[in-house]
Amino acid sequence: MVSSRLLLGLGIIVTIAGAGILAPLIAPHDPIRTGSVFLGLPTSENWLGTDDLGRDIFSRILYGTQTSLVIGFGAAIVATLIGVPIGLVGGYLRGKTDLVVVQMIDLFVALPGLVLALILTAMLGPSIPNLTLVLGFVMWPTMARLVRGQVLQIREAVFVEAARALGGRDSWIVYEHIWPNTIRIVSAQFAITVSFAIFTSASLSFLGLGVPPPTPDWGSMVREGFQFLALRPLMSIAPGAAVTFTILGFYLVGSSIER
Repeated sequence: MVSSRLLLGLGIIVTIAGAGILAPLIAPHDPIRTGSVFLGLPTSENWLGTDDLGRDIFSRILYGTQTSLVIGFGAAIVATLIGVPIGLVGGYLRGKTDLVVVQMIDLFVALPGLVLALILTAMLGPSIPNLTLVLGFVMWPTMARLVRGQVLQIREAVFVEAARALGGRDSWIVYEHIWPNTIRIVSAQFAITVSFAIFTSASLSFLGLGVPPPTPDWGSMVREGFQFLALRPLMSIAPGAAVTFTILGFYLVGSSIER
């Protein structure tokens, strides 16, 4: 039976993804075109008003959806491609191989993710591809640790012992028996990784190390509106709400799959 949490999460994700995909059709204005009305109030033409450069806030939020989802999914894919093989190998082979894997994971986990992302982004430079690679590199240890823990349990199962007794090769056992039983937890962690990547990307943009202007980005929009918070709170509240609901949607999906 499908849980209400999963349905709610999927509903949020589909709505936000649809808004991003259809942004060129439904956005009333060019997101990077400046106007003559600065810090304008919400009107029928500018639903959420305009920013300090006269750009339509609603249009920038719609296009910012594309940026956030590209970075979120891209980072999750990178983290999965790195973390899953390492977790599978370490958990199945154990011994010295597992010891090296555990020490690698502990080394990265010991470093605060946001601080490491700040350092790497400052070194590589702010751009969408760099942010995607940096966030994926920062988040692979969590994926590897979860996969390793799952594999350590599965490799002792009766069906794995039977496959080993029948002369099955390690690679075949991992592919046919271990991996299929880890897909659920990988899927759950993938969704949570997307949410974390979107949040971290917005945090980096707020600190000035995210997506470079004039590309619409939620974190940058929050930072730009922060100095006008008392005068035009929607400049920060609207993109901040977009970040919050997107993270909530992916978290609900991930936590529902994991159960």
